[in-house]
Amino acid sequence: MLRISPASARTLAVLALSAVTLGFGASAHAATAPIQLESVDKINSGDTAWMLTSAALVLMMTGPGLALFYCGLVRRKNVLATMMQSFALMAAISILWVLVGYSLAFDAGNRIIGGFHFAFLNGVDARPCEYAPTIPHTTWAAYQMMFAIITPALICGAYAERMKFKSMMLFSVLWTLVIYCPIAHMVWGKGGLLNMDGGRWPTLDFAGGSVVHISSGVSALVCALMLGKRKGHLKIPMPPHSVVLAVIGAALLWVGWFGFNAGSALHANGLASSAFMATHVAGAAAALTWMFMEWIKTGKPTVLGAISGAVAGLAMITPASGFTTPMYAMIIGVIGGGLCFYGATWLKPRLGYDDTLDAFGVHGVSGTFGTILAGVYAVKAINGHAGLVDGNPKQVYFQCVTVAITWAMAIVGSLVLLKITDLLCGLRVSETDEADGLDLSQHGESGYNFEEENFGATFMEEANTRDTQTSVHAE
Repeated sequence: MLRISPASARTLAVLALSAVTLGFGASAHAATAPIQLESVDKINSGDTAWMLTSAALVLMMTGPGLALFYCGLVRRKNVLATMMQSFALMAAISILWVLVGYSLAFDAGNRIIGGFHFAFLNGVDARPCEYAPTIPHTTWAAYQMMFAIITPALICGAYAERMKFKSMMLFSVLWTLVIYCPIAHMVWGKGGLLNMDGGRWPTLDFAGGSVVHISSGVSALVCALMLGKRKGHLKIPMPPHSVVLAVIGAALLWVGWFGFNAGSALHANGLASSAFMATHVAGAAAALTWMFMEWIKTGKPTVLGAISGAVAGLAMITPASGFTTPMYAMIIGVIGGGLCFYGATWLKPRLGYDDTLDAFGVHGVSGTFGTILAGVYAVKAINGHAGLVDGNPKQVYFQCVTVAITWAMAIVGSLVLLKITDLLCGLRVSETDEADGLDLSQHGESGYNFEEENFGATFMEEANTRDTQTSVHAE
């Protein structure tokens, strides 16, 4: 690990902050008109109720959904540390979002990044805004906050069991500001480079194929390569300590995904219903595809394979969920289950990287191909946008451009941010701490206190023995 003096670290931090401020500051002079605010008279109570519910569902995807899914797949000595990553990011990214993240993502800035008009939620109140004209601006900002929370949490799966907690926090905060916010603005923000309504390369990304899954999945691959393999990787067994917990987490993710995709309709209407059905069908198709492919290959259909396939299909349909039909969603799910199966079981061993929980194999692969397939299977009758099957082959080109831009930003940005994090506080725990487990070394706790259970059993045995001896003596 590279080391620098505290004075040099402070200088580097000041220079980095200055560069970010200068770079983003230019966007404060909006290249497009300011975000239009609507009258509170336009608020629809049904839409607002649906969007508040959807926001809660998306938050549930991180904790407990992702927390349980990931913690069940690691070894017992890392269960709490893995859950803590998701839980801590729920808190940290929420504060970051209301301070400046929301403004950078959704203020009207330039083609790449928003401005600071909404910093500290200034002007974000009960009035609707043009992004969501029938719900309070606060509801829209809260809904988008939940997307910002889960995206860096997905990356944690790549470096599970070996990254310092403080490094994880620093990297995740920087990553959200430098990578997530610009990509979210380009795809969903007013005037964004990739916005489907007026962008240079109008992209169909209904709920985050590029914004969430490509950005996190590709960054996860970079993290896995930068941190290196876990000690003993492929030399000692490292099975999941509780597939039961992982199943519960995957089921919660599946349910939460309805808020993720159907909620992106922003109304309680037919589009939300269409996205809901497409999401469910794709997840089911992918779960079966992965299960049967594994069954054919190994002779046994595993629970781990089925839940991995479901998550892959749900991620695969995300960008197309509000643009396609249930039957096309089924095709997308089958493709997603198959591609991610090979990404996790064939590609990773061939390339030799240690992506602990297959964050790239599932989210990177599904996000990439799901974004492209949104340009293939978009049907104009669903949401007014046509893809290849509806006579618009150019849309596939736009989707590919978005994939290339997102990959480039995720790779370059993650490399730089990991280097900065390494300089400031290091990336990996020591070999001793890794051997002891991150639960103890990073948090001073243990997920399962078997010592107490054994103490209790021993105490009862001793008590029974004393009772027996007392009874015999009395006789």
